Amino acid sequence: MISTNDLKNGITIEVEGAIYVVMDTQHVKPGKGAAIVKAKLKNLRTGAIFEKTFNAGVKVATARIEKQLMQYLYCMGDTYYFMNMTTYEQLELNKESIGDDALYLKENLEVYITSYEGEVLGLDLPDKIELKITHTEPAVKGNTTNNALKDAECETGLNVRVPLFIDEGETIIVSTSDGKYVSRA
Repeated sequence: MISTNDLKNGITIEVEGAIYVVMDTQHVKPGKGAAIVKAKLKNLRTGAIFEKTFNAGVKVATARIEKQLMQYLYCMGDTYYFMNMTTYEQLELNKESIGDDALYLKENLEVYITSYEGEVLGLDLPDKIELKITHTEPAVKGNTTNNALKDAECETGLNVRVPLFIDEGETIIVSTSDGKYVSRA
């Protein structure tokens, strides 16, 4: 248990059966009445973000989130296979539990799998990954307006907007937070 006065960014709590990570807190002492704590919370199961107001000093349950370093092996249908790097145990996850993060997975990529009491909550991907371009249109000569971009498809199926000078077969670095092109690899 933790007091709402001690909530800080990154702490995970359990409120009404849901698991949240605290993104921001604000202590408010109105002129009249008791102090309150406004917290911006992210639901770790659904990804929804909302604000919740707590009375100051109220106790809330902390949620112990476990992170395991695992290596992505392969995908068969809608099932993704991961291997624990120390015990060599394999874990199967379906596409629904991974969501859009599946577009960043390529063989041998190391990711952290977050879980709570045995329930898998999702993946923590590296900030940036290298992906190979499998399809893109060639640049049209003379089409050189400022920061001109074109569509490109990567080896994992991810579509990225890249500069005109990027060709098929090249490897690029993509940000996993927003899915945007960063640079050539």
